[in-house]
Amino acid sequence: MDLSYAQHLEDHHLSLAFAGQREGFYIDVGGGHPVADNVSCWFYLQGWRGLVVEPQTDLAALYAHVRPRDLVFAGLVGAESGETDFHVVDRLHGFSTMKADVAGLSGAGFATRRLPIATLAQLAREHALPRVDFLKIDVEGAEIDVLRGIDWSRLRPRVILLEAVAPGSMAPSHEEWEPLLLAQDYVFVLFEGLNRFYVAREETELLARFPRAQSDWLVTPHLGHTNRAPFRDDHPDHAFAKELTGCFFAALPMMDRGALVAMLTARLPEEELARKPDAAMKQGVIDRLFPASPDARTGLADIEAPTLREYYARVVDSDAFRVTTGRLAMSWDGGQILDD
Repeated sequence: MDLSYAQHLEDHHLSLAFAGQREGFYIDVGGGHPVADNVSCWFYLQGWRGLVVEPQTDLAALYAHVRPRDLVFAGLVGAESGETDFHVVDRLHGFSTMKADVAGLSGAGFATRRLPIATLAQLAREHALPRVDFLKIDVEGAEIDVLRGIDWSRLRPRVILLEAVAPGSMAPSHEEWEPLLLAQDYVFVLFEGLNRFYVAREETELLARFPRAQSDWLVTPHLGHTNRAPFRDDHPDHAFAKELTGCFFAALPMMDRGALVAMLTARLPEEELARKPDAAMKQGVIDRLFPASPDARTGLADIEAPTLREYYARVVDSDAFRVTTGRLAMSWDGGQILDD
């Protein structure tokens, strides 16, 4: 393994057990982002595919673009099918959960949504899943419900790993659900500080290969050790990111105005974008886009618009914005000769 994508070397420990297996199938419950802190991403790159369960719609939607071979269920899994409340934590998506008390531990705000919930037994039937090489469960305190929704006569993952510490306190939490796994004849093999790993007893070769001790943290590079690719030369995609940055800025003045508006407003709540902007809202947009350009700000506060979205559209169509895109582009579009 040349790069670990997971939070705590989970993919590294699994790679030792599966020892170069080029094809396989996983179920990733609580998949999160398709790359960052993701247990199954490294296996996808090796040619594997799987079923990803991710209830946060913006993250679930990314899989179609980043990992199109995967099946994605944009909902929850539990002991029964139907609907349930899901609490989406602001920014800290790893704390989002079915449990309101857990969502509150982050200290950030959260919004509650009603989402579909299925059992793994139901999803296995609907998708006619093949043999499952590993099942990963990270559901912030709802692990027992996921396990209770498995039909063990039809779905028997070769390896199961579960986050085994309580959200927030990091106290051991496996006592609630481990007896269920042991009763299904799974063998505990490893606790690496965050997750507990279990192997089906009949998988003798996997049992023999599975590491029994946590690997040294520096055994492989971690994607999490680096930050934003254009600014960190230790990022594996630094050179590519610099090239893309130049291409983007060179093309910026010619970009479709609607696409620019969509980019600038993508993370704003829909209800906010639908409001008629008052002076404070306009000033917020101006400060966001032109914090250090007094000349460019001239006249923007006087623009009238029926909604905040339309205000963004009119700002994007202003002289100030157009010249700003030219200023950004000039270092890459031939307007300025620079030594790299």
